[in-house]
Amino acid sequence: MSTIDTASTPSVSAAGLPTVEARQRPPVARAFGAILLRDLFVSGKDIWFVLAQVLLTPLFMLFVFTRVLTMQGIVGAGFADILLPGTVALATFTTSLQSVAVPLVKEFGFTREIEDRLLSPLPTALVAVGKLVVATLRGLFAAVLVYPLGALVVGSAPGDWSALPLSLLVVLLTGWVGAALGMTLATVLPLQRIQAAFSLVVTPIIWTGCVHYPWQRLAEIQWFQVATAANPMTYASEALRAAMAPHVTHLPIALCLLVLTAVAVAATVAALRAFTRRAVR
Repeated sequence: MSTIDTASTPSVSAAGLPTVEARQRPPVARAFGAILLRDLFVSGKDIWFVLAQVLLTPLFMLFVFTRVLTMQGIVGAGFADILLPGTVALATFTTSLQSVAVPLVKEFGFTREIEDRLLSPLPTALVAVGKLVVATLRGLFAAVLVYPLGALVVGSAPGDWSALPLSLLVVLLTGWVGAALGMTLATVLPLQRIQAAFSLVVTPIIWTGCVHYPWQRLAEIQWFQVATAANPMTYASEALRAAMAPHVTHLPIALCLLVLTAVAVAATVAALRAFTRRAVR
């Protein structure tokens, strides 16, 4: 005699018709898509303000290092090919991190705005995934903007169209890692310590992420080379150099993609667990 899986069978009334709850509950995929579209629409209202905050530092960095210092003879003319890919990685990472961390700090605050999102017909983990997707897309948008703007600043644009697929893959992985890290910080740390934590965590990530220098040229400072090898930003910067400026010294692209993928998986697991734990607290 076969058994019936009551968990997967829609609720029915005494008359054999689906109950109001069963009729009105939308499929998970449709609910997820609707929330994702809403977040994208809402995020578009303040995207320019967020990007202004995030892009000013990379663009000024490019101007000072590749224009001012080059004119003074302190930096070589080819330094732009090293710095621009690293700057794209930096803009992607920081934009994704802030795009998910700052709103979550507010939503998990005193007003508990996150409750509205948690009442949607979605598993809690999918609510978190939606936020990661939106933050990653913001990071992609930042990269799409900073590359041409940076090329205008430095006066050249390393790379060609053949490098576009690989560059997009690296940017998406970098954005996802930044978003997952931002979600973990915003849901694990006490709200009153978030700002200090950003400075203590993000600043070392930026300056040990090989944004301004190739990893292999750190051989004479071995302890610092080891420290940078533990930073996922290093592999993002090196991977974009491999795609945009392959003539510049860089780590093997396969190694960079492998490390970024592994970090993305580990950071996602940590972010989803932290978000779920904080949501049900």
